[in-house]
Amino acid sequence: MNNYILAPSLLSADFSDLKSAVKMIEAKNAQFIHIDVMDGSFVPEISYGQPVVRSLRPLTELIFDVHLMVDNPERQIESFARAGADYITFHLESSSDCASVIDKIHALNKKAGISIKPKTSVDKIENYLSKVDLVLVMTVEPGYGGQKIIPECVEKVSELVELRRKHNLNFKISVDGGVNENTIQSVIDAGADVIVSGSAFFAGRLS
Repeated sequence: MNNYILAPSLLSADFSDLKSAVKMIEAKNAQFIHIDVMDGSFVPEISYGQPVVRSLRPLTELIFDVHLMVDNPERQIESFARAGADYITFHLESSSDCASVIDKIHALNKKAGISIKPKTSVDKIENYLSKVDLVLVMTVEPGYGGQKIIPECVEKVSELVELRRKHNLNFKISVDGGVNENTIQSVIDAGADVIVSGSAFFAGRLS
């Protein structure tokens, strides 16, 4: 029995057949589907938006964690909530008022997540840890699949585990980037609760 939640990333799926990708995720007993939304501004590329989430929602009861790699995430929260997101995760670096973004997500009865890039330290989000349901640690630079994990970023997971224990909090810790059959154990050992995997999962190397 795995002691972590597997969250396959649709960014590495075959975009021409996302229905089959969802069914594959279900068949491998994952619990989350990680949905990377990229706007071509906060990150260089563009992925997909609300219509894709809306079209996938009737296909499964799995939890949708919508990861907003976008500028001004507050503009997108309500529409992604309506489209079927369960968690809405935004980047600390993308907003000047993170507290209001978190409040807006919760006001829509959705779970709120906050994410940090590899160069952002854990102390930058410490004031928000009591407010969020999930912290997403990026272990690669956001925006592209298939990158190698940055080992130093895994240390942030251990820091978050200690802060959660120290302050008696209950947010989940998620890790995204470069997680494969060779690196997953280090992430688990650090204390991650949610493992995001794209390329390795869809290549059949991780389940």
